Amino acid sequence: MGVFNIKRRRLELLSEYQSGDLTSVAIMKRGKKVSCGSSEGTIYLFNWNGFGATSDRFAVKAESIDCMIPINDNIVCTGSMDGIIRAVNILPNRVIGPVGQHPGEPIEQLAKLRDGRFLASCAHDQKVKFWDVLNIGSVIVDVYRKRKKNRQLQALSKKAFGGADDLFTDLQEDQAEAKEKEDEDEEESDSDDSDSD
Repeated sequence: MGVFNIKRRRLELLSEYQSGDLTSVAIMKRGKKVSCGSSEGTIYLFNWNGFGATSDRFAVKAESIDCMIPINDNIVCTGSMDGIIRAVNILPNRVIGPVGQHPGEPIEQLAKLRDGRFLASCAHDQKVKFWDVLNIGSVIVDVYRKRKKNRQLQALSKKAFGGADDLFTDLQEDQAEAKEKEDEDEEESDSDDSDSD
């Protein structure tokens, strides 16, 4: 990454060499951190006054991070070559979940509307899609990482994957609701048994 002084019209500093190309940049943490996406799917973090070396790095399970835009001081949305838009929390570094997708098409650009409610994305499919990101800003990420058993990340919106185009969406939701109801019924029957004792 190069730091260019516009007022003096000169290159001030070059960062150390990274293994992947730096493809996008976003200012985070009230101007104290700069996050850079890379062609290898890693987010590199720099301190504002220390552009020479990275202060942290975070591998996102993506082919590459082609564009990124901050939602607030902690959360950034990234667009990847695999066509998925992910919400990522910075420090602690966690992938919160997918926001949306352009199936099979690389994400070219992301933009946030002025009121912060919607995120616009465009890809090689020549479509501009809008995603509701109003609730993402209120997500609080726990500092301590909880161990999970190979579970897929939950989408942050019902339209993130498939939406109305997916024939099986309703079936999956019905199965999940039936499972939750079954679990609730079991809990109620267990509590009734313990009360009768």
